[in-house]
Amino acid sequence: MTIGFLLLSLAAGPVYAADNDYPTSARADYVIGCMAANGNTHEALLKCSCAIDTIASLMPYSHYEQAETALSLQAGGGVGGRVGLFRDPPQVKAVIEELHRAQAEANLQCR
Repeated sequence: MTIGFLLLSLAAGPVYAADNDYPTSARADYVIGCMAANGNTHEALLKCSCAIDTIASLMPYSHYEQAETALSLQAGGGVGGRVGLFRDPPQVKAVIEELHRAQAEANLQCR
């Protein structure tokens, strides 16, 4: 590898998710939930699978998993009703906002 290639690679910015960073089960779970919310049609399948592929290209799986866990706990009242533990910390807010940005981008790309 030449120094020029290395510098060019570093200048390109961070590379988030590898194509196979997300487990198949996580992708399938997203698509199934998305289709249930948007109609179980072939068109919904295409849009929902495009959406999770877009999200996977924008954020690493570990961040996606953290955001999904926090959102799930918020919806369920948290642990022992302590929903603030999963809503208030800055790092939790950051991964949820990252997921929301990725979902917004997916909505634009997957029409």
